[in-house]
Order: sequence, then C-alpha cells, then structure tokens
Amino acid sequence: MKTTALVILHPGFEEMEAVAPIDLLARANIEVTQASLTAERLVKGKSGMTLLADCSLGDLLENQLFDTVILPGGPGINEIRNHTDICKIFQRHHTAGKLVACICAAPLLLLDAGIAEDLRYTAHPAARKELPNAENTAFILDGNILTSAGAGTATEFGLALIETLKDRETRDRIADSICWRHD
Repeated sequence: MKTTALVILHPGFEEMEAVAPIDLLARANIEVTQASLTAERLVKGKSGMTLLADCSLGDLLENQLFDTVILPGGPGINEIRNHTDICKIFQRHHTAGKLVACICAAPLLLLDAGIAEDLRYTAHPAARKELPNAENTAFILDGNILTSAGAGTATEFGLALIETLKDRETRDRIADSICWRHD
C-alpha cells in the first residue's frame, strides 16, 4: 500500500517549508497531495512563489486519512489560527495515530487543535510567546507529532518525515542523493 502525505498550502505559507518536504517525500516514493486551504488552487507564498495545489482542502473526503498531514508555517499562519478544518484534520489524524507534522509557526495550530498539551515540540522563535515550552532544536518527534523550527530546518524536517514514514535506510538514501551531510 502506498504511503501518503497531505500538505496544506495556505496563503502566505513559507515556500521552503512546503517545497523541501514535498520534493523529498516524492523522492522517497511517498504520494503527496497538495491541498489549498481555499477554493483557489493557485496558492501564493510569503515570498511570491505560487504553487498549484492538486485540490482544495474542501475537495477531500471528510474522514479521509493520510499517513501524515503537514502544515508549513510562514506569516500566513496568523490568518488561519483556529481554522476549523485544519483543527479537525489534526485531531482526526492524531487520534488515528497518523503523523501530524508542523514547521515554523504552524505548531500554533497544534495548540488550537488541543493536541499540544504534554507535548515536546519546537517552533519558530516568533511563535514562542504562545508556545513557551518550545525547545530550541531543528526538529522533535514526540509520539506521532513532528515539529520543526523554521525554513532553515526544512530539509532536516523532510528527511525526518521520510525516516518516520519509511525507515532510516530510505532517509539516508535520499539524503545521499541530495548530497546532504548526515550522521
């Protein structure tokens, strides 16, 4: 059975935090669905890069599960705080034991979804007012929640997704293919 990932693209997303994981997951033969948060399939990121989503989030089946759901951060996070659909998707995937992955300021939506309590996580320093327990590290996997600090950690985040969804060997093979120095 194919491993699947859902990447939620929202207006003002941080491009590196979306593109690096999408690319790395595809290299690992993980089927990636890019879903626009709005009905518009063209989604403009914070630096002006526009991605064409496969569908809108509303097009997905209400109870559809992916092996992981990924939310990139960026300044657009402030506009989507407490977004009902994202919170429901996070809760549904978390309850089902699926991987929920957030980078940069996106862990704020873990808080909004009510699944950040007793969680070890990291986040962008700008989000730490509301997430004061965020650790200063590239990424943290705690149970089925993966968090990462920001654009500079996007490649490590993508590789951590691969290792969690597949295995260390696949992660290392992909890391070698992109000349990523790793342990």
